[in-house]
Amino acid sequence: MHVLLATDASWLVDDVVAALGGPDTSFTVCSDGRAVSKVVTARSERDEPIDLGIFDLQIGSMGGMAVTMALRLDASAGAAPEIPVLMLLDRVADVHLARRSGAEGWMVKPLDPLRLRRAAKAVLGGGTYTEGLTGAPAFTAAARHGDPGEETLGGQPAPPEAATAG
Repeated sequence: MHVLLATDASWLVDDVVAALGGPDTSFTVCSDGRAVSKVVTARSERDEPIDLGIFDLQIGSMGGMAVTMALRLDASAGAAPEIPVLMLLDRVADVHLARRSGAEGWMVKPLDPLRLRRAAKAVLGGGTYTEGLTGAPAFTAAARHGDPGEETLGGQPAPPEAATAG
């Protein structure tokens, strides 16, 4: 598995690598959010896919929300592959930003290894992982890259008629 981590906080790099690192996991760290699209495109051109993007909401040059939205735009234009994104938030009030960005998952700092591994596993498996939403399941098997407002029923993807009703 290859993880692209975008943050300018060295302690966050240490926490993520400690929680997710292993013999089958490699990391690319971008301390500048503006470099993320270039890294994704370059690795794709070399046939070295990124399996998971983990983006800090607060990166000095270009935050996690803008990075995620730029990647989604690149993917929709065929300029880059789609990658699942787990966003790291500073506070519960930032949940609306993560939801609007199209990230498959988000969690509120401080991190702990168990939660981070659970979130990464859910997002890598094609589902979602969310924190900070009252009454919402922590993770679901929802389809990736659907409408950020797409709802799930009982932790399962909403049937097509439920997703389009309204």
